[in-house]
Amino acid sequence: QVQLVESGGGLVQAGGSLRLSCAASGRTFSNYDMGWYRQPPGKEREFVARISWSGDRIYYVDSVKGRFTISIDNAKNTVYPQMNSLKPEDTAIYYCKAERRLGGIYYWGQGTQVTVSS
Repeated sequence: QVQLVESGGGLVQAGGSLRLSCAASGRTFSNYDMGWYRQPPGKEREFVARISWSGDRIYYVDSVKGRFTISIDNAKNTVYPQMNSLKPEDTAIYYCKAERRLGGIYYWGQGTQVTVSS
């Protein structure tokens, strides 16, 4: 059974930092990319960042470039988005997604709340 377990969310003041994590288990993920998405209050879920399992391909949405850094620890099957210089508009539920590079198969985590106060 595939599981993606996010952790690390919480309440932080604007300008602060949080490090989320997503621990993946239940299958081999070498053919998967790991993504982070977020859903702000009252809005649609949106893409934030994505990293290949090998770590050699990384993508960010423009709004987080220069502030967020995504990394992967293959030995621990865990993906870490380091979020710095947080803004109130970063407030959202953050979700981890494992997506097969060829498409057609994906898994979601349960989400972790990030709240940035002004």
